[in-house]
Amino acid sequence: MKFLKSTCILFLLLVISFTGNAQTADEILDGYYEAIGGRDAWSKVEGFKYTAKVNQQGMEIPVEMVQMKGGKTYTKISFQGLNIMQGVFDGETLWNTNFQTMKAEKATTEQIENHKLENNDFPDALLNYKENKYDLELVGKETFDGTEAFKLKLTKEPMMVDGQKVEDVVYYYFETESFAMIGSETDITEGPMKGSISQTKLSDYQEVDGLMIPFSMNDGIKDGPSQPIVIEKVEVNPTLDETLLAFPSEAVPTAKPANGEPGKGGDKQ
Repeated sequence: MKFLKSTCILFLLLVISFTGNAQTADEILDGYYEAIGGRDAWSKVEGFKYTAKVNQQGMEIPVEMVQMKGGKTYTKISFQGLNIMQGVFDGETLWNTNFQTMKAEKATTEQIENHKLENNDFPDALLNYKENKYDLELVGKETFDGTEAFKLKLTKEPMMVDGQKVEDVVYYYFETESFAMIGSETDITEGPMKGSISQTKLSDYQEVDGLMIPFSMNDGIKDGPSQPIVIEKVEVNPTLDETLLAFPSEAVPTAKPANGEPGKGGDKQ
């Protein structure tokens, strides 16, 4: 009887110890936001402006990216004396420069609605996931880019692709010791790479106005080609040049999606 009682006590102690050391998804997020400046500081951010360079076949291409609370965004790519605008949104109109014609094209209604959903996540999808009624769960531990990491699954509001609702799920990876976010993955649901996994790697966190921000990003296809992006400067709460958001008057009125049917599909913004 004493042996059985001792065994039960030992088992309970082991369970308590394991439970105390186990992490929950919210505890991981708490550690992450504490490490990068605090939830309160991030909730007060009104916008970001990134000045970066992308290495394309040995050429360094300057890129300027702006994202503001409320949804206004643009990416400006400087190439051979041209400023190529992508993902430009003034709150109503979303447009991109067609790389073949070099003319601006308006996005479809479906693309605009998907873009608005993405903008609801500012400054990131995890900070206010409960308010947005997203589901978050801890999947477990995995090795990501050679580092042991916690893997979190975030299920957001479905997006529309060719008139159909498509599940929008993002997996985030946090280094187990520091809680630093080191990457993310999501399924590609449309376009020529449909069925592949989009992967982003993050590193080189630096302090900017009290916030820790990754200055090195690597975007690409999991186990496939990727595009390194080196951030040179980050401005918190920048002044937005509204003139850059205006749709050019001589531009093409509306882009046609890959299936040729106006108002449907197209590339995910």
